[in-house]
Amino acid sequence: MSTHNHPYHLVDYSPWPLTGAIGTMTLVTGLVNWFHNYNMNLMILGYIIIILTMYQWWRDICREGTFQGKHTISVLKGLRWGMILFIISEIFFFFSFFWAFFHSSLSPNIEIGAMWPPMNIIPFNPFQIPLLNTIILITSGVTVTWAHHALMENNFSQTKQSLLITIILGIYFTILQAYEYYEAPFTIADSIYGSTFFMATGFHGLHVIIGTIFLLTCFMRHLFNHFSNKHHFGFEAAAWYWHFVDVVWLFLYISIYWWGN
Repeated sequence: MSTHNHPYHLVDYSPWPLTGAIGTMTLVTGLVNWFHNYNMNLMILGYIIIILTMYQWWRDICREGTFQGKHTISVLKGLRWGMILFIISEIFFFFSFFWAFFHSSLSPNIEIGAMWPPMNIIPFNPFQIPLLNTIILITSGVTVTWAHHALMENNFSQTKQSLLITIILGIYFTILQAYEYYEAPFTIADSIYGSTFFMATGFHGLHVIIGTIFLLTCFMRHLFNHFSNKHHFGFEAAAWYWHFVDVVWLFLYISIYWWGN
């Protein structure tokens, strides 16, 4: 920080935004190719480019924030606001799915039998796997809060244990949801019910996977002593994101699995 007289981080030139954009374009093009030609090669290449970009970009950010001292108080304030605004944008993203669901369920049209759930649709029992997944996510919200408080109290052993439990619960949730999809008696092509159900729960499942990767990255950083009781915004952002995922699931469970049943 001695080379300039301000507390802000002027980011160095980096190739990762470009390689990330190339990877995303390759992935989406590969998805289209998979849908039409049943060829996954381009999609796998896109995944590889994105994973390599993620690893190297996050590595650079860890170096800047942890070892080079570029994440000052002013920079952290900006990062906090960035994360808050990102989560707000995600709330509106899910709001659109809830809007579609309630629009279709509160006034079902004649094509689906003027009833909800539509005729010949067998919905999931909300007191089986969905209830178990609800308990899993609520428990993971408790364990990630435990990890945060342990970190603030310099109890790094408990932080490691509780963070690992949270990651295991996130993976367990994903496995159960994959099993639920495998056993589903309807598909995304089965009327507006299938579309709204799989879009809402599927995107939530994607966010659980992203949140689990986020927490796993924080777990690895914690093992390398990147966090202190005062300087740990990377973990704090992951905890915020995980709580957001928890709350969205509660709304999904109450509205789609229970009320929509």
